[in-house]
Amino acid sequence: MKLSETWYSERLRQDIQVVRWGEMGTPVLLFPTAGGDAEEVERFLMMDALADLLAANRVKVYSCDSVAGRTWIAREGTDAHRARVQNQFHEFVYRELVPAIRMDCHDPNIEVIAAGASIGAYNALAVQCRYPDVFKAAICMSGTYDLQRFIDHERTADYYYASPLHFLGELDGPQLERLRSRYILLASGEGRAEDIGESWRVAHLLGLKGIPNRVDPWGAEWHHDWPTWRRMLPQYLDEFA
Repeated sequence: MKLSETWYSERLRQDIQVVRWGEMGTPVLLFPTAGGDAEEVERFLMMDALADLLAANRVKVYSCDSVAGRTWIAREGTDAHRARVQNQFHEFVYRELVPAIRMDCHDPNIEVIAAGASIGAYNALAVQCRYPDVFKAAICMSGTYDLQRFIDHERTADYYYASPLHFLGELDGPQLERLRSRYILLASGEGRAEDIGESWRVAHLLGLKGIPNRVDPWGAEWHHDWPTWRRMLPQYLDEFA
């Protein structure tokens, strides 16, 4: 069963589409790649790949427009503007989207799995690290974790708080303790357009902070593309959901 809704986000100051597939099971927030919209994952046949898990009522999959990703890709505005939109996007996820998911699941305390590929993996990692009180695991595929390539001049506080590569080193207190009870999976091919080094860098930082994680190398035959992610995600959701 597919359900699509659109609402105006005060944080992002625009209409956001959110789509759900499935009726019961563990909620999974699947972020689009780069500037994709909420239905990108369906167009690229990810829902077909997840059909067995959906039919068995093991997962309910949610996706939303990649507002911040579009801003980075288009190099919209200044560095400060793009970083601010990224930070606001994460706040939208935590303060608007997760409460909507919990309401849809009829459970005010249900925990969510974050997942995504490429920049979607960055968002999955970031929300898991920022909000471990609501996300219980992150499945990060072929991740692009360092957005420095989109920064022309200077990093701002918004960028720092939105980027795990920058805030993880100083993370402490209850947030870190909660995160140490979570799990982060970093999967990557080593074929065309892949950079598994980004996953190893993240894993090193997570390890230094005592946060459970693993890197899964998939080898040179797996490229930075949808066939890879359609193979990865059902396998990992079968493990985590």
